[in-house]
Amino acid sequence: MKTDNKFGLWALAWPIFLEVFLQMLLGTVDTIMVSRISDDAVAVVGLSGQLFSALTTLFMTVASGAGILVAQKIGSKLAEDARTIAIMGLTSCAVIGLAMSAILFTFPHQLAGMLNVSDELLPLWDTYVRYVGGGMFLGAMMAALGTAIRNTGNTRAPMYTGIAMNILHIFLNYVLIFGAWGFPKWGLFGVTVSDNVCRLVAVIVLFYVFMNSFERRIGFADLRTFSLRLYKDILRIGWPLGVNMSGWVFSQLAIYSFIAMLGAKELAARTYMNSMESFCFMLGYAVALAIQIRIAHLFGASKTREAYRESFRALYIGLALVTANALLLFLLGNYFMRVFTSDPEILAIGKSLLALNLLLQPAKMLNMGMNNALSAVGDTRYPMVVALVSMTLIATGCSYALGIEAGWGLVAIYSCMITDEYVRGLLVLFRWRGQKYLRKAEKAKEPKASPGLDARDGALSV
Repeated sequence: MKTDNKFGLWALAWPIFLEVFLQMLLGTVDTIMVSRISDDAVAVVGLSGQLFSALTTLFMTVASGAGILVAQKIGSKLAEDARTIAIMGLTSCAVIGLAMSAILFTFPHQLAGMLNVSDELLPLWDTYVRYVGGGMFLGAMMAALGTAIRNTGNTRAPMYTGIAMNILHIFLNYVLIFGAWGFPKWGLFGVTVSDNVCRLVAVIVLFYVFMNSFERRIGFADLRTFSLRLYKDILRIGWPLGVNMSGWVFSQLAIYSFIAMLGAKELAARTYMNSMESFCFMLGYAVALAIQIRIAHLFGASKTREAYRESFRALYIGLALVTANALLLFLLGNYFMRVFTSDPEILAIGKSLLALNLLLQPAKMLNMGMNNALSAVGDTRYPMVVALVSMTLIATGCSYALGIEAGWGLVAIYSCMITDEYVRGLLVLFRWRGQKYLRKAEKAKEPKASPGLDARDGALSV
């Protein structure tokens, strides 16, 4: 906050990339270890992950809106407002997370029925959803703390926390799943214990960093801080983001339920493929998130022209990175799939998706990059409308019509997802090029003529 150097693209992006890489690594190691339990366990983890993501959007609405405003207020030199917004974001997310934890811990069986979970998966589902979902409030606090800290320009602290969390999580997974070194052999239940212990440690560390991230230190008594004016600003930006995220996640949840209708092998193949795709996109995601922070800061500082140029610089970099990664996965994907499973049917399904991934990753980069640019300046409603229409009609509707009703299977579903990403990406690109919010901000900053003076040259009117 003392200098703008930390708001440079690469200064922001490389710690985010490393943090995301470690998160992806953690997810992959989770999948590999869980696959040693059974492919059914992998299917449960994959499907429940979509459910958790859907519910996560309920608190990410507040966390994302607060994060954007923190960066804008810092750019505008309004440090006290930034501090207040960050505190309200944290307390709101904690309350929402506690509500989600109660629902997931109490009603896992009912949720399974809604998602077409097969009878053979129910025992594993109940265990995983009850205990990992019961710790949802820790995930909510992690999201709020990490988002606020990153938007102050400090992307390194969440990265270091991620490193420690990954090391601890891999260790605990190993000893609690397989009963190594005298620890209990808990299988999938061991994964739930590992998840919650690691999230608790991360919350403690991030909260300490959070307390010292603003010009005036945050104490426990400050957690009661509330400003209705600023909270309205959070919701103004945040609720369309939340609806957008919810629409995407619920669309993916519906698609996962369609894949579950195809069979457990198709569901496991999609879960394995999703882990590999995540490594493709992590560099692009880091750039997209960094540019959101940077544009919000530039926008708050009224540097609108620089904000516009920076968005395209980031987009070109991101497209190059994700395309190169997708090509690498296409060439080596068959070898990577064998790390997860030796089942020939699952391997054959995964192989058919590798070529389609070459089309999917650039579309995701375009969509996320331009969405983040619009969000950074407060233009969140247009992307929300575009996303809801496209995801409902193309991603979800066409996936069911072609993949299930027409019987074309997983490849058809994947193709619908790709089409949806391109449609949304191109529409938000055209919106950004129109510069509506940038021009509005420039106009608001124009000096107004004083009464009795000519607006053109300041001469007295006659």
